[in-house]
Amino acid sequence: MPKTNNTDLVSTIIRKKALKLLTWREHSRLELHQKLVQRGFLSEQIAPVLDQLTATKLLDEERYAETYAYSRIVKGYGPLRIARELRARGIHGDVVTSILLALDGSWMSKLSELQGKIFKNLPTTITEKIQQTRVLYQYGFSLDQIEQFFKKMNNRNTSNLNLDQ
Repeated sequence: MPKTNNTDLVSTIIRKKALKLLTWREHSRLELHQKLVQRGFLSEQIAPVLDQLTATKLLDEERYAETYAYSRIVKGYGPLRIARELRARGIHGDVVTSILLALDGSWMSKLSELQGKIFKNLPTTITEKIQQTRVLYQYGFSLDQIEQFFKKMNNRNTSNLNLDQ
């Protein structure tokens, strides 16, 4: 009997710690598990509490992934980097894919904003284009997205030149 009370007490303490962490910000299950382990709890004690929090939607990986993705988009990061970071935080591939597909239409505008913020001007030489491509790729945009962006911008500039003549 005392063992059951001790288990219930530990579960209650873990739940309180987990809820305290969740009040600060959303967490993935993996992040929350790691933080609770760092606080000295055993994995076997943590798992049932996290299951309960997930069942009651207090711990929701889709909500976390969406919040995280939006926060990274605001900082200028692209889909490849966001996907890699979400997977590193324990978010499953199908959730990552659905979040990124929902945001699919906004990548070109985000790429344009980032390029303008970092470089101000479009590249005029191959060296500048390589440099800009490397930086934009590091921010998590695919090479196809970057090439499509440069083509679109060059077509705009070309059509503007033809109007001026």
